[in-house]
Amino acid sequence: MASNDDAATGAANGNGTQNQPSLNVLAQYVKDLSFESPGAPNSLRGRDKAPGIAINVNVNANPLSDKQFDVNLTLNAKASFDQEVLFNVELVYGGVFAISGFPQEHMLPILFIECPRLLFPFARQIISDATRNGGFPPLMLDPIDFAQMFQQRIAEDQAAASKVQVS
Repeated sequence: MASNDDAATGAANGNGTQNQPSLNVLAQYVKDLSFESPGAPNSLRGRDKAPGIAINVNVNANPLSDKQFDVNLTLNAKASFDQEVLFNVELVYGGVFAISGFPQEHMLPILFIECPRLLFPFARQIISDATRNGGFPPLMLDPIDFAQMFQQRIAEDQAAASKVQVS
């Protein structure tokens, strides 16, 4: 029985299957970055309790060609204390991915789960740096379950489609 290393070596030597699935990051970029601290410098003073932080995450994907896709991870974080907005940061972080050799039914999960999972650590660092550079403690976003987000989005799309069919 051949090991995985043997199979990888065979594919690298041209002896394996020509159409091995591959996912490659061709480019990563900041598409949009905005940091606002409308109450500065008063918003920078110490407080006896932590501010409320609302975080919103969205993923979009667009084909660039048959095998290249632009995936955008949008992160919004708004910190407020009572009615005062301490900061609002928005980041649209993109990546261009070359994807080939996967069955068509796997493409949406790759685009909406795997690609943003690869982008997230870099986007997280940018958000952390922006809040720190704005005079606040760095905002370290918790890991995001992109699989759960994708499943929820599919369920919402199916519910919306069933409502349209009933109407």
